[in-house]
Amino acid sequence: MFTGLVEVVGRLSARVAHGKDHWLWIEAGFPHRPGEPSESLQLGDSVAVNGACLTVVELNGDRFAVQASPETFRRTNLGALKAGDALNLERALRLGDRLGGHLVLGHVDGVGRLRSQRTQGNAVLLEVDAPPALMPMTVEKGSITVDGISLTVNALDETGFSLSIIPYS
Repeated sequence: MFTGLVEVVGRLSARVAHGKDHWLWIEAGFPHRPGEPSESLQLGDSVAVNGACLTVVELNGDRFAVQASPETFRRTNLGALKAGDALNLERALRLGDRLGGHLVLGHVDGVGRLRSQRTQGNAVLLEVDAPPALMPMTVEKGSITVDGISLTVNALDETGFSLSIIPYS
């Protein structure tokens, strides 16, 4: 489980084929959490990478690898990313952690397309076209996660939804 609050922005350093799967090597320095070992990640930990829950399969200092299957690439934007691209990262919640966002599973259902972006007061209004199969599950004023960021749906239309991003986000 995740909150949809980005903990750190990392960078994709490499994508390496392992049979039909790929390992994504990510550079990121997670802050130390009280009560945890000095290493911020352990083998087998779950990390939300642009919202997709992936498992840490290798560690090397501030770099770690996660395994991404063909299904992960079909359902997310991760297959389209190149070395150097930014990634929104969040470590999984621990039982008893304070929730600051929404509860997010890390199971990505599809990839939308940005239709428009404009300033509205101190926020940025985004309009997103969503896959038709996801629209029946999308609710006005409900929560939705975009690239691992938990947001509230402002409004719905026939092909998608709108979101407001405040400066802090």
